[in-house]
Amino acid sequence: MEGIPEAVREILARLEGAGYEAWCVGGAVRDLLLGREPGDWDVAASAPPEAVLALFAPRALPTGLRHGTVTVKTSGGAGVEVTTYRRDGAYLDNRHPDHVEFTSSLAEDLSRRDFTVNAIALDRRGNLSDPFGGREDLSRRVLRAVGRAEDRFGEDALRILRCLRFASRLGFAIDPDTAGALRSRAHLLRRIAPERIQAELTGLLCGDNVLDVLLDYPDVLGVFLPEILPCVGFDQRSVYHCYNVWEHTARAAAAVRPEPVLRYTMLLHDLGKPDAFTLGEDGRGHFYGHWRRSAEKAADILDRLRFDSRSRRTILTLVERHDCQLLLSEKAVRRSLARYGEETLRLLLEVKRADNLAQAEAYRDRQGLIGRWEELLDRVLAQDSCFSLRQLAVKGNDLTELGLSGPAVGRALHTLLELVIEEELPNDRGSLLKYGKENLL
Repeated sequence: MEGIPEAVREILARLEGAGYEAWCVGGAVRDLLLGREPGDWDVAASAPPEAVLALFAPRALPTGLRHGTVTVKTSGGAGVEVTTYRRDGAYLDNRHPDHVEFTSSLAEDLSRRDFTVNAIALDRRGNLSDPFGGREDLSRRVLRAVGRAEDRFGEDALRILRCLRFASRLGFAIDPDTAGALRSRAHLLRRIAPERIQAELTGLLCGDNVLDVLLDYPDVLGVFLPEILPCVGFDQRSVYHCYNVWEHTARAAAAVRPEPVLRYTMLLHDLGKPDAFTLGEDGRGHFYGHWRRSAEKAADILDRLRFDSRSRRTILTLVERHDCQLLLSEKAVRRSLARYGEETLRLLLEVKRADNLAQAEAYRDRQGLIGRWEELLDRVLAQDSCFSLRQLAVKGNDLTELGLSGPAVGRALHTLLELVIEEELPNDRGSLLKYGKENLL
């Protein structure tokens, strides 16, 4: 079949030439049948791992012999995993089999896989092996577990999140029986490592169908993100909002660019609203300071999911500032640039756009304000205005020569920068030194 890379064909042909069966399996086959660009290619074969090592030496690496996996390096440097047909033992930890047994049956190997659309095999001649109806499910755009769904999710609880990720990325519906089993087994997600939760959740959030998944399965996500559950169905009682807090959150996440920092920001930005809710005398809901509570909850979640420090810092900044007022002045833009930098500011504008698009339609005219603020930002940057110490016309050694030393140098530099930003001093070396000599010594 067209689409199988030549390097993978070579591996299949060599295995067959040695008397073994060999098939492409997994996500690459699924994506090829969907007309999508496949990612990594995996091969399942009747050859035992020792035979694979011998056939492809010295390009073969014993990356997972215990589970029958050998990685074969291609001429282009990529790795293709070749795994011996196998049946899995008991999944005592709801994640990994305690042992595997090799088998000569492709159908038995496919039977241990998660979903029918991932249990289709393809040989180098274009023949398909599809014992569980995966191709029909692809045409129906349905995710269905192989065999009994409760068993599949009980074996490996991470499959619960994988199912939601596939639904989000592929835009597939989840078969009712599979969805029911997914919910009944969701509690097992508590046994999954947070790093694995983060990886699957990131894939889910960055899918094109994230809105439907978030709206349909908050109870499942709430197993490891209990902070979202008070938001579900929470009436905002506000003219600005036509959706409850959770639906607003889901729509805001879907409205922003599918970049992990942005999608996580929208997922977390209003978590503090239920705690901050007050009802005014006019019967309208208010959420004073909800950004602060949202940031506190977001910090707990990001720590729990083992986020890297840079992403954590940026997400928390965006959550804290998502509701800030945009003042239409060059001074305000320079102050913001000094505090956050251009990259974070542009992300904040994307966050504010998405937040507004998930509000009542009558109030979406704020898109114009955001656009005007972005035009101001572009103008300030084009003017090469000073908003950082790096751009300041004097440096620390200039102030040292005036007689300042130690921490006083840093304080003086920040004072001068603030005066330049506020247009009280020009960013001119002579003017700054004169002010420093007269006022900072």
